[in-house]
Amino acid sequence: MMVEKDKKYWYAIYVRSRSEKKVVAQLEDIGIEVFLPLITRIKQWSDRKKKVEEPLFKSYVFVHSTIKQHIPILNVYGVIKFVTFEHQAVVVPENQIVAIKRYIDDFDEKERELTNAELQVGDMVRITNGPMQGLIGRLQSVKDKRQIIVYIEAVGQYIPVSIPRTKVERLNEAQQKQE
Repeated sequence: MMVEKDKKYWYAIYVRSRSEKKVVAQLEDIGIEVFLPLITRIKQWSDRKKKVEEPLFKSYVFVHSTIKQHIPILNVYGVIKFVTFEHQAVVVPENQIVAIKRYIDDFDEKERELTNAELQVGDMVRITNGPMQGLIGRLQSVKDKRQIIVYIEAVGQYIPVSIPRTKVERLNEAQQKQE
């Protein structure tokens, strides 16, 4: 691939361990477009659970830059080097960046599915994504690991809606009273 000096391309840079977010902040401060794929995981400690965002690729950050911007990027504290092949920074194709973004969206939904494992028939749920976002209904049944049936009240009738588990959240008692 022939790289033009003034055209922006995506590149992967290798950064110090556990400094991805700091490097991103510094790069943004100097006007570099960056992409740090983060995934949300539920971490379990002995006394609590917590949602934690962590990099999909540890010690790697993607930058959208021109060749002229490589020196300022390398001067950012925490940046070690560009990912190279035969001493040339490797261009990451745009479609791969798009694919990573899609993967992250899917991963977060799968992680949400694990947090929804406690859903039980009869629970009040709110739809969190899609065209019915914000609607509240009662969990009527579980079709399989991914799909549930929620009854939504509309014009005095209850309408059964088949929806992915990842698109709902359980309402606690206080939220149910507010609705």
